[in-house]
Amino acid sequence: MYDYVKGRLEELNPAQAVVEAGGFGYRILISLQTYSALESKVGSEVKVYLYHYLREDDEGFFGFSTKDERSLFELLISVSGVGPSTARMVLSSMTSDELSAAIVAEDINKIKSIKGIGLKSAQRMVLELKDKIVKGGGKDASFIGAQGNPNREEAATALVLLGFPKAAVEKVLDKIVKDNKDASLEELIKQALKML
Repeated sequence: MYDYVKGRLEELNPAQAVVEAGGFGYRILISLQTYSALESKVGSEVKVYLYHYLREDDEGFFGFSTKDERSLFELLISVSGVGPSTARMVLSSMTSDELSAAIVAEDINKIKSIKGIGLKSAQRMVLELKDKIVKGGGKDASFIGAQGNPNREEAATALVLLGFPKAAVEKVLDKIVKDNKDASLEELIKQALKML
């Protein structure tokens, strides 16, 4: 299994990169996210995390600038009906954080706005990936909201159980955490109750 390739970035375009390592040139399919991360590094040494795609009639490398993006790619292709090309399109349309947030918030409309993703695929992504992302499958730590407050997810769950709409809860908590990143669980719930 390949983990990454480290070498000189010889060529780069929005769809692929060529990295020379050990005298071999590796043609790697990339997302726009990775393209943006590598754009200023043509001619320099880079490290690209790999996913080796292998089928009877097809073989190739998909490359990522971060382990988080690769983990999210692997989660996406685990969804029924989502192949590597579609997963790459998804990661080209949104950042890893935006996609994780949309899945956790069950924002079907945002997900299906991606080219190639219909209503059923978007619903399957939410259904199959939400718990995995919340538990840390798509990130190096669990997805705990855009600002990283560990109490945010617990506060969201409590407020939804109290009967508030999930979308409204997510929006209010994002605002509170943006203003006060270190808010305690109690502070988050009290402030959210005032705003809901």
